[in-house]
Amino acid sequence: MSNTGTFKVKHLGRNDVFERDDVLINPSLSRAFSPDASIDPDLVTFHRSFPESKTTPLIELPEVAQELGIGHVYVKDESLRFGLPSFKILGASWGVFRAICEETGLTSSASLEAAGHAARNAGLKLVSCTDGNWGRAVARTAKYMGIEATIFVPKTMDEATREKLRSEDATVNVVNGSYDDSIAATMKESENSGAMLVMDTSWEGYTQIPRWVVDGYATMHAEVDRQLEEACGKRPSLCIASVGVGSWAQSVVSHYTGHGSDTKVVTVESEAAPCLMESLHNARIVSVETGSTIMDGTNCGTVSTNCWPSLKSGVYASVIVSDLEAHHDVLYLQAHGVNAGPCGAAPLAALRKLHERGVLQEDSDAAVVLFSTEGHRDYILPASDEQIVRT
Repeated sequence: MSNTGTFKVKHLGRNDVFERDDVLINPSLSRAFSPDASIDPDLVTFHRSFPESKTTPLIELPEVAQELGIGHVYVKDESLRFGLPSFKILGASWGVFRAICEETGLTSSASLEAAGHAARNAGLKLVSCTDGNWGRAVARTAKYMGIEATIFVPKTMDEATREKLRSEDATVNVVNGSYDDSIAATMKESENSGAMLVMDTSWEGYTQIPRWVVDGYATMHAEVDRQLEEACGKRPSLCIASVGVGSWAQSVVSHYTGHGSDTKVVTVESEAAPCLMESLHNARIVSVETGSTIMDGTNCGTVSTNCWPSLKSGVYASVIVSDLEAHHDVLYLQAHGVNAGPCGAAPLAALRKLHERGVLQEDSDAAVVLFSTEGHRDYILPASDEQIVRT
């Protein structure tokens, strides 16, 4: 590799500061890793029943492909999924639905309406926390089912995002701390009130709902497989997914690697919260101190325990990008028909960085899929361009 860049990371609760390269080839990648790529047919049927259900677009970027010397580059544009500006509703809805079915004795072939009726009869309420789109997805699912949702948020969340949560009829509680602090507050609220804890991260003793959340994202993979076959007749050579706690990346690894697949999965994080890369460096989950970033959905300090084994074994490389790099590709994607926010643009920034570092080789047969996981939103411009970007 060449042209290496570096960033600094600090482990939570320690004084040591480590300087890391911004691209890491995963030393724990395992060829023997064999995840489950199957998709539950009840899942696809469930999501097709949703209001505003439709396939999101797969948009080709021929200029990027030509610039990097590869055959095809596509962006899966999740800027409008079931009426929300993010893919998160796929996992949140399935996680909530399966948890309610489990609690009320319904099967996974039940309808959204039946689950809502059962939840109301049982007096179920939801509680979760978020650094952005996850909480809104949980709140929207609760709204569809006619039940209450309380969402805890870190103090760094801007008021506009809090108001979007309230627009879904959620109760919003602000925690004087980080995303990890909001997790602790959410757990306490669930214990005190008896509300159903709905999270996309896991820890010892809390694993089943996060597994269902990961399963829920498979609807998008089914769409991409069909769209790629129609567009170029190929499976992806490379997929790039952004990382918060790791649930989405685990879904990508599970679907696209193993079983004789040659697909490589690359993850991308903000330099403000590089929890996965630092964990890969240490071959164990490491919690890191987080800072502020325009990539709100990646601003998480600890990888989910459910996700870690898959990510440790199945991720080919981990890439760190800056706010400025993400912002530049927000502008590029907007100019090329993709309504991406910073987390959505981060995979393109990572792809460019892989090329700059000599990791990405020219290949006229390659097909690259970038997952743009959120639509454009207001944020403070990084570095010297400090002003609000308006939609």
